[in-house]
Amino acid sequence: MSLKIAMIGAGSIGFTRRLIADILTVPELGSTHFSLMDINEHNLSMVHQLVERDIMANGLSATVTATTDRREALQNADYIICTIRQGGLEAFATDIDIPLKYGIDQCVGDTLCAGGIMYGQRGIPAILDICRDIRDVAKPNALLLNYSNPMCMLTWAAIKYGGVRTVGLCHGVQGAQHQIAKCVEFWAKSHHILDEDEAVTRQDIDFVFSGINHQTWCIKATWQGVDLIPLMPELFDGHPEYPKTEKVRIDVLKRFGYYSTESNGHLSEYLPWYRKRPSEIMDWIDLSSWINGETGGYLRVCTEGRTWFETDFPNWMKEEPKKFTPESRSDEHGSYIIEALETGRVYRGHFNVPNAGYISNLPDGCIVEVPGYVDRNGINVPVVGPLPLACAATCAASVRVQEMAVEAAINADVILLKQAMLHDPLVGAVCNPEEVWQLTDEMLCAQAEWLPQYVASGAIDDAARRLVSAERLGMRVKTDATYEGAARIAIKSVDALQADATAARENAQAADKGKQTHNA
Repeated sequence: MSLKIAMIGAGSIGFTRRLIADILTVPELGSTHFSLMDINEHNLSMVHQLVERDIMANGLSATVTATTDRREALQNADYIICTIRQGGLEAFATDIDIPLKYGIDQCVGDTLCAGGIMYGQRGIPAILDICRDIRDVAKPNALLLNYSNPMCMLTWAAIKYGGVRTVGLCHGVQGAQHQIAKCVEFWAKSHHILDEDEAVTRQDIDFVFSGINHQTWCIKATWQGVDLIPLMPELFDGHPEYPKTEKVRIDVLKRFGYYSTESNGHLSEYLPWYRKRPSEIMDWIDLSSWINGETGGYLRVCTEGRTWFETDFPNWMKEEPKKFTPESRSDEHGSYIIEALETGRVYRGHFNVPNAGYISNLPDGCIVEVPGYVDRNGINVPVVGPLPLACAATCAASVRVQEMAVEAAINADVILLKQAMLHDPLVGAVCNPEEVWQLTDEMLCAQAEWLPQYVASGAIDDAARRLVSAERLGMRVKTDATYEGAARIAIKSVDALQADATAARENAQAADKGKQTHNA
């Protein structure tokens, strides 16, 4: 079968090359045409060369083209994969650095908290432009697979205001499943239930996860007839690594009774309890990997990865091309969804979709991450029922922040944007209301070039006038002008990256940078 898949934001080397390789492991999809699009022609050209070389080396009839014209890429597309980062690393740096002035110490800053909220303000106009072009020129009923963060906000906007069939995809659930399987294996061997040469994989456990993206909870896990939920604290406490690297997740597990999908660093910035006092942050994080809580860790590894890709690209073109084999296929949902829809092979995964009673104690219409089944009939989602109350309360707080942020972005409503900031759990734990108002004005002005809706409404000019006359607030201004967070690690130079070129390349080409480590 011949399909056209448009990849918007294709200058993202990790996702683009990985997802194309996954799709082309499916025999029926071997003649797919991939149309790569990015606004950065240089990055796009490098990725295009690598992908074209991979396809040729595997002897497939698939084709690939590259363009900076989005409508050209979307013309007659059957599927659209979105991996955009609106504003790139330049805007991302302000998502981390400006909140630090006010004492808001983020590890990732792409989902909630001050950084995630502003990321949504930039991304929503962009994804609505993409949706407009999909409606105009793509195949009727084309499916948008959104990998871009903030996942819930962008998927919510694409469905409610973009008018495009959309599903949000993330690998957080798979990551948690791998962790739980490792814990079960270690526990089972220590109790002489398994021999030393036996293994437990995530496929061996019957899982149900339910919640919202990056706050999805393992509410069912059964292995060989054993209910793992009540054993979960013991499983994680007994593991040789996780009590050190996943302190926040294990603490929440013990208090809530359920394990969250997202990493220690991610989860710590979605909650009001673990990063609000600089003197206590190091008690809850670990610097063996950025994703365990390093201040601005994701910004650092993304910056290093981009630097290394551009520096080392000639060597990438000399290395052995990727082999498209079933064994090398990743856990990313995208290829399996396309395979199921096109071939009828049933795929079970966890997807981000509008709540339609699937989680009964979260609002209908919000974006939830729930189990689903895909076949030729589409993506089908069963009713999960209510979340445990503590999990529901945590998700509900985030849902309301997301809702306000989406509506603020759509309407260029600065007051609603500030109210979203005010109600964010970590921002509210750290800042008083006047600091939140000033923080928001400062971020609006710093990111004006990526906020067309706020520029058009005059909101940026108003924010600039307020900042000129305001008494400057914020932790860094008031206490220590050199404050860089509780656990900031400097971005490595090219020379420093060269010292471990293998690790630098692994980081640059990884779709899931949470697997990349840093030895502090």
